[in-house]
This record gives sequence, structure tokens and C-alpha cells, in this order.
Amino acid sequence: MNELNCYMSENRIYIFDTTLRDGEQVPGCKLNTKEKVELALALEELGVDIIEAGFPVSSPGDFESVVAISKIIKNATVCGLTRAVEKDIEVAGAALKHAKRGRIHTGIGTSDSHIKSKFNSNREDILKRAVQAVKWARKYTDDVEFYAEDAGRTDNEYLARVIEAVIAAGATTVNIPDTTGYCLPTQYGDKIAYLMNHVQNIDRAIVSCHCHNDLGLATANSIYGAINGARQIECTINGLGERAGNTSLEEVVMVLKQHSHLGLFTNIDATKLNPISHLVSDTMRMPVQPNKAIVGANAFSHSSGIHQDGFLKNSETYEIIRPEEVGAATSKIVLTARSGRSALAFRFKNLGFELDKNDIDSLYQQFLKLADVLKEVEDENLILLATEFLKQKAA
Repeated sequence: MNELNCYMSENRIYIFDTTLRDGEQVPGCKLNTKEKVELALALEELGVDIIEAGFPVSSPGDFESVVAISKIIKNATVCGLTRAVEKDIEVAGAALKHAKRGRIHTGIGTSDSHIKSKFNSNREDILKRAVQAVKWARKYTDDVEFYAEDAGRTDNEYLARVIEAVIAAGATTVNIPDTTGYCLPTQYGDKIAYLMNHVQNIDRAIVSCHCHNDLGLATANSIYGAINGARQIECTINGLGERAGNTSLEEVVMVLKQHSHLGLFTNIDATKLNPISHLVSDTMRMPVQPNKAIVGANAFSHSSGIHQDGFLKNSETYEIIRPEEVGAATSKIVLTARSGRSALAFRFKNLGFELDKNDIDSLYQQFLKLADVLKEVEDENLILLATEFLKQKAA
């Protein structure tokens, strides 16, 4: 059994990170070479398998960044994006020449919308251009990934023809992008299954998911793709990316970790997810929404009295992931007007106040009045409440 067939027989999902390329397309998130190198090193430490370092032909700065990352990355594959244009591929090959493991990621739109509106072409011509692009890329590396842009809206029979042809031409990974975030999870999963069952040489390539989040389905689509045979997921830290973003790396990693019954796994060190989320947010000047899954500030915060009571009795009642699993500091009991007595007692105890049930009952009414005014009651507010209460009690 050759190396690729061994790979395909495994249940490991390879993580292809495109934070430095697709993620950088977010307005205001442009990175310089030094910043890209810093993030690339952090991604390698996280355990990312492939780092898409940039689009070398797009600018001298992007070319320089891909060169610099190629020189410094030791374990991960370094990838450069191109169009199905000979000059693009030539420039990418030059940018990647120092990479220990280099990959050229080339491709073309395959949906009728792209073929007619974008290229003013036809299916047969696009198929020939796809094959030619792969052949050009193979001159520079044995690791060639082909993307069928807008595969999500591409006719399955035609998509299968294109994929079979580019694998025959030398593509070792075939990327099936839901470029517009159009697909439902079942549609995307069925598309991957169709290719697995109708492309005769599919065992000679790795099938990859590249999903966008226009309908909020990027993570679900990628997971359905993996369930149906894909063994690479393309994603970004914090779900950054064009328009509504890309598949979120931290989400797919933790979905697979939580749902171990799927038998799929990654080599990502989950304890580094929160630290790298903060690093990317700071470096790319893009705040993470507080309610973001896994890495948002509120991901492990509890403010409802019912939730707080259940959580304090057994954290698994309302948390399926322990904060330390993903490198977060700790769970938080946030005191608001919706909080109950158990949460208040817990916070007072953590602050060093020994209060009995009657004390808490007395303080609770004062707490609610304060909570209605402040919205969130902080430790300094609690200290003042308890100190004044105990002073009056002792008088």
C-alpha cells in the first residue's frame, strides 16, 4: 500500500490553516512579513499540518512573506495559492523553493455561474485549463492541491469529471470549496460522498473541505464533509475570512474531539486554542465576538441563576468542554439580576467571607437592587456589601 493509500485509510483529519491567506482578506487585517512569520510559527506549534502562507503573485509583500515562512517552518507543509495561470504558478514555485515541504494550491471556478459569468467560457475549456494548471504546478513540487472554486454550486457529474482529470494530471489533494457558503450540511456531505463513489482514481488524492460561513454553516458543512470521506479541512483561527468568514479551526477541532464516536481526530494541541486566538485577534486587529464558540470571552461564563446553580453542583451540567482543555483560564460565574443565591454565596466564599444561609438571604435583596443598577456586580461591589452588612450585624 502506497503512502497516500495509507493516509486515506486513516481517520486523521489534516488541518489546513488559511488564516494568513483567506483570513487576511478581511478588511483591516493586512499583515506584514514579520507578523505573518510570528503567526506561522504559532500555527506550527499548534499542530497545523498545512499553512497557506499567501498568494505569492498578488504582491511583492506576499511573495516575501511566503519566502520567509518557507525558510523558517520545519514540520508543517507551506502552501502558496495561485490561479490557473502559468505566471502565478511560476511565482509560487519560486516563493516556495526553500520550503522543507512545499505545496502549490492552484485551481479554477467550475460552477456554470463562474464558467459563464467570470470566464465567458465553457465546461470543456475549463476542464482543459484545470488539467494544464496541475501539470504546470507539478514542475515545481510533487505536492499539488487543486481547488474547484464554487464546487458547492457545481453540477456533481461535471465536478467528478474535473476531479478525476486533475488527479490523473498529478493533483494529490482536491479541494471542494463551498465558496459562497451556499450548501446545507446534507448537500455538502452528499457532494463529497458522490465524489468518493464516482471518481475512479479518488484513492490517489486527499479530498479537502473549504467552506465559507455566509449562512453560518461552515463548521457543520466541513464536519459532514469529513464524515463522508474528506480527510482535510481548510479553516482559519477565529473563523476569519472573506465576507462572513471561513470554517473556524477551533470549532472543527473541538467538534471532532467531543464527538469521538465519529472516529475522526486531528493532531491539534487543543490547549493552545485560546492563546492563539488571542494572538491572531491582537495581531490582525480583529476582536473576537464575546459569544464565539470555544474562544469567545463568554464561552465559559454563566449568568443565569438556573445555569449557575446547576454548574456549581456539577460543571458538566452546563459545560461540555472544560476551559483548561482549550487553554482558557477558568469558568466564570457572572453576577447579574438573573443570578440566584447559590451563585452569590459562591462568590462571597471565594472572596473570603464566611456567611450562613440567613446572611445570604439578607444580602440577596441588597444585591438585586445593586444588580439592577450596575447590570454586572463585580468583586469590589460585593466586598463593600459584605463589609457593611457584617459591620451592622456586629453592632
